[in-house]
Amino acid sequence: MIELEGVPELIDPVMVAAFEGWNDAGDAASTAVAHLEKEWKGEVFAALDAEDYYDFQVNRPTVFMEGGVRKITWPTTRLSVVRVGGEKPRDLVLVRGIEPSMRWRSFCNELLGFAHELGVELVVVLGALLGDTPHTRPVPVSGVTSDPDLARRMDLEETKYEGPTGIVGVLQEACTHAGVPAVSLWAAVPHYVSQPPNPKATLALLNRLEDLLDLRIPLGELPEDARAWQVGVDQLAAEDSEVAEYVQTLEEARDTAELPEASGEAIAREFERYLRRRDVSPPGGHATADGGEGTSSPSSYLRDNPGGRTRPPKPPRRGGRGGKGSPGNTGSGESGDEESGSED
Repeated sequence: MIELEGVPELIDPVMVAAFEGWNDAGDAASTAVAHLEKEWKGEVFAALDAEDYYDFQVNRPTVFMEGGVRKITWPTTRLSVVRVGGEKPRDLVLVRGIEPSMRWRSFCNELLGFAHELGVELVVVLGALLGDTPHTRPVPVSGVTSDPDLARRMDLEETKYEGPTGIVGVLQEACTHAGVPAVSLWAAVPHYVSQPPNPKATLALLNRLEDLLDLRIPLGELPEDARAWQVGVDQLAAEDSEVAEYVQTLEEARDTAELPEASGEAIAREFERYLRRRDVSPPGGHATADGGEGTSSPSSYLRDNPGGRTRPPKPPRRGGRGGKGSPGNTGSGESGDEESGSED
């Protein structure tokens, strides 16, 4: 039985979860939840027993020094709670951890036990996948659910995905069977620049979460980081004519596919977000999900490899490409259907 001592009665609580691993291309989803914890000073109130769910040869513990004493941090999943102020205050229960190595059903049941005890009204699981999307365009974020009524009420896609899934899909289905409304938000990360971090994808997830929950999220340095990331990738892509040509092909396909939306609903959503933020934005104005242009140095946002600076790889040949969580040729972690909103 779960006992939550010291946790106050929550106001309209929503659980927001993300897990490192297969469902977290570019670390975009886990970084989004970490950002919420940092900006709203989340207080950890529970942690799952690492022995129950993790293979320590896969996710190894780390040793650190504190006050001259060696300590060990074990891989696990932690829960924290933050209060969002404003005219209509509400609480977020933040779940951040690593995709478990085993006992997924027990893992989900334990999280649902916490949700039940805390009175959680909605579970939102964040994920990120690799896809055929250019880094120069706004990051596509799809919102999907297994609940037809929830899909209609919250303007979401009803998932039709079939195929391999990760803990995000399993947790969403566990919520559905337990009668807990659940949504997953998926950001598409360019497969040719999949190295973490990806602040542009993190920013897009947070913007979508704002719209979904009708709240304001302090963005901190994320807009600046997203601009710097895009400038850095622009510079690296420009050094390779094949990559530049491939990016242009993706841009043309994306622009053609989304031309009707770009002239209608997407512009309306961005304008509404601008109006909400107009009185609270820091100097420099509101940054949209595409990151815009910037002049900051990109070096701190692009991960180096042992051989030197990271470069976007050559355009993939048809027939498969690898990448974080990409067993097939979509590089998405599940299926190409995910990017169109049909993932679990």
